[in-house]
Amino acid sequence: MSAFIQENDFAQIHKIRLQGIKEGKVLTGPQTVHIDLANGCNTNCTTCWDHSPLLTLSRTIEWKRKQFDFNDFSSLASDLHSMKSVEAVILSGMGDPFVNPAIYKIIKVCKNYGWHVTVLTNALLANPEKILSLKVDMMLISVNGVSPKSYTAFHPNLRSTDFDKLCSLLETFAWAGKRFKHVQVINRDTAPELVEMVYFANKYNAKSITYKLASLAKGTELCAITEEQRSLLLKELIPQAQEEAKNLKVETNLDVFQQQLKAGGLLTAPIEEIGCFMGWYYSRITVEGKILFCCSTEVEVGNLSKGKFSEQWFDNQWQEARENLMQGKYYSSCSQCGKLNQNVKIGKKVKEKFGEELYFLRTGRKS
Repeated sequence: MSAFIQENDFAQIHKIRLQGIKEGKVLTGPQTVHIDLANGCNTNCTTCWDHSPLLTLSRTIEWKRKQFDFNDFSSLASDLHSMKSVEAVILSGMGDPFVNPAIYKIIKVCKNYGWHVTVLTNALLANPEKILSLKVDMMLISVNGVSPKSYTAFHPNLRSTDFDKLCSLLETFAWAGKRFKHVQVINRDTAPELVEMVYFANKYNAKSITYKLASLAKGTELCAITEEQRSLLLKELIPQAQEEAKNLKVETNLDVFQQQLKAGGLLTAPIEEIGCFMGWYYSRITVEGKILFCCSTEVEVGNLSKGKFSEQWFDNQWQEARENLMQGKYYSSCSQCGKLNQNVKIGKKVKEKFGEELYFLRTGRKS
């Protein structure tokens, strides 16, 4: 069997996946699987639920030392390939994936299967020569601040020299023609730089900027934007950033970010209006082998210790979670949805193909 699946095969799978949404059940496997490689991290972002110094209850040392074993990853990759639906793999972690020394071997396995490989990382531990030689398709680089002051406020264990190192890495990738994406998590320290983030992305030839309102809990609420900042973002900074992005031809998700801000308080996603389609497209697997419905750790739908991913994807536990969401029975973490951009895009496809009535039905609404 060839490691690569033809593009026209995937086009047919896309149609089958959308048909599954229409029927309310899965008819094929996921498009994207997100795999955590390490719990440990070299930074301590103030917004992080696992490593922030603001946490009321810290993670244990034992938990932070856990990493995804290379042999276990190889077995999982073989199983995912057998589903003939997977197009992309996201490598990340509750920490940073480059903490795992096997990451370059893992990337090679993924590329050998022909998957689009995305790495979510702060990039500081990355070896740019290896990244380029392995032809990593995309890196979502957590920048979070575009000045030494904001960068070190967001990452209290880092120094201005670390910001300089990040800029040097971004310059290396830009010179090599790699247009990676910037992620900018917005909290009280980074909010004032919304417009400057566009200039920063343009300087390093970024593919796009993903703005994300920080999802806060467990003590990290202390670094939330103020209501004054929320008002300034909505009235002035977002329009300015949109105008500059248009002029410089920098792609952003500022329209979605605006929706996050309008949700109010600590909410980051008007999920009842958007709906969730992750159960047809995506899954996340933790270092411990827990299979998650989405990027949230709240909705666990399986475990690799119980059998193959390919079998559990179609079982009752997963389908029950899909049906809950189709009925508008959202989980508490849905109000801070981490897959908001993707749900918006898929929802648009569903409306275009099947109409608003079916879209409302699949998001638990009558109208």
